[in-house]
Amino acid sequence: MICLAIPLVPLVIDFPQIDPVAFSVGPVSIRWYGLAYMAGLLIGWLYVRHVLDEERLWKGPPPMLPDEADSLLLWMTFGVVVGGRLGAFLFYEPETLISDPLELFRTWHGGMAFHGGLLGSGLAMAIFARRHGVSLLSTFDLASAAVPIGLFFGRIANFINAELWGRPSDVPWAMVFPGAGPAPRHPSQLYEAALEGLVLFAVIRVMTHSLAKLRQPGYVTGVFLIGYGLARSFAELFRENDPNAYFDLYPLTSGMAYSLPMVLIGVLFVLHARRGLDVRSV
Repeated sequence: MICLAIPLVPLVIDFPQIDPVAFSVGPVSIRWYGLAYMAGLLIGWLYVRHVLDEERLWKGPPPMLPDEADSLLLWMTFGVVVGGRLGAFLFYEPETLISDPLELFRTWHGGMAFHGGLLGSGLAMAIFARRHGVSLLSTFDLASAAVPIGLFFGRIANFINAELWGRPSDVPWAMVFPGAGPAPRHPSQLYEAALEGLVLFAVIRVMTHSLAKLRQPGYVTGVFLIGYGLARSFAELFRENDPNAYFDLYPLTSGMAYSLPMVLIGVLFVLHARRGLDVRSV
């Protein structure tokens, strides 16, 4: 009997060459990245209004009128953009901010950090809650229920831009990303879209609609922080670490170093909510 040894060649998927520019109107180019942020904010806003309309989810009347969600959208948009932009430089490229401060305003070059956007939007929501005299924790809960929508679209935009790619791998679905060398890599952006977007949204949906956790202000916020911290940290196992990132705590990547404290803060939010405490204003 003659046996022929056939070498197994790992399947490599070519990265789909998607133009980062969705369309152009004269000299103005509209990028998928910007459309993703817009879609996340607008769909999230509609979802917040939907949750506010369901009075059964709340202990007593909803914390704000649906029309007030319009103002909340504006405050959160400002906080996400300013915080995300500042965070991208402070957390990952502080030397660029020092050498060329104007780069902060060149948004068409890209560069947003989720953790910066989270801090920025948190501050914006605190100001919103104080100005409107609504529950701060319930405002956080509303935003937390909708944020996974934006995370999903944002990670899809990262994939389209061929950025934040994964580590080299021989899994059948590995891809060769432009600019990342010849080695096939994990499409880690899609992993994060699934975990931080779809899975986290489903978990929080159960909390809000099946377990009525919006009746315990701060609980949904805690679950979001815990869920995101764990999902992001797990995804970091497959994502190429930024060699220029600061605050690495080997063997933790920078993403883990920024995300794991969220888990602890989330636990504190959950424990606070279980005691039945609330914050009406700050």
